[in-house]
Amino acid sequence: MRLAFTLDGYAGHAGVVLRQAEPNGPIAIEAEAGGDRATVERQIRRILSLDHPGRDWIAVGARDPVIGRLQKEHPGLRPVLFHSPYEGSAWSIISARKPRAYAASVRTKLAAAHGRVFTLAGEEVAAFPLPEAILRLRSFAGLDPTKLTRLHAVARAALDGVLDADHLAGLVPAAARAELETLPGIGPFYADLVLVRATGLADLLPRDEPKLLSYVGQLYGLGAPADAASLERIAASWRPFRTWATVLVRVAGDRAGLPVDERGPARGPRMKS
Repeated sequence: MRLAFTLDGYAGHAGVVLRQAEPNGPIAIEAEAGGDRATVERQIRRILSLDHPGRDWIAVGARDPVIGRLQKEHPGLRPVLFHSPYEGSAWSIISARKPRAYAASVRTKLAAAHGRVFTLAGEEVAAFPLPEAILRLRSFAGLDPTKLTRLHAVARAALDGVLDADHLAGLVPAAARAELETLPGIGPFYADLVLVRATGLADLLPRDEPKLLSYVGQLYGLGAPADAASLERIAASWRPFRTWATVLVRVAGDRAGLPVDERGPARGPRMKS
């Protein structure tokens, strides 16, 4: 696996090659450029969700037969995160209201032109630009003035520490979401995307996410999409890996081609506050 990314703290870039010689064996960093090794390793562990023991995740499947079945059907699957909340927020701005392939192309071109290009295991991989480089941009093909202004706000927030992974993970979810939603262009959906898929939090449920609610309704035989109360009730057995279970359900549903049910949610029992 080749990874090129902005380092936590946003003072530089790192490029690494990861190899696993045998199934379930250790992961070795065979090549590295940029950043001190301890910082790079810590960030890689977070990005690949290797900062939590696998046995505790398997225990969730032992309690919940649906999760247990999905774990067996998708062995070894863990969330792969954005490299940082900064990159996750930048992607949210770039991809908003654009086809995924188009947004990915813009992101790649932006990284190649203004980030840092590493040669990793014989291939060139570009790391996303540092916040200072984004702030110097006055125009870029594929980014209209509104998106560029919003990217500037993301870059300033990163430099101010607002998008530090440990900072966001240390807040109560409501406070973290509120901070993220102060960024122009980051509404509730993207605030959840960054918080759930960029900070390393393993036990957080996203808010109203139609695809997740639809898949849970189908996998758990509710007869309709889950509502918030039903999801909370079902997800109680997923603790302390509700984020991981959410990702597993989403991936399993996508790979199985489950339809996204557009009907109203199933009405589960009311949850006490």
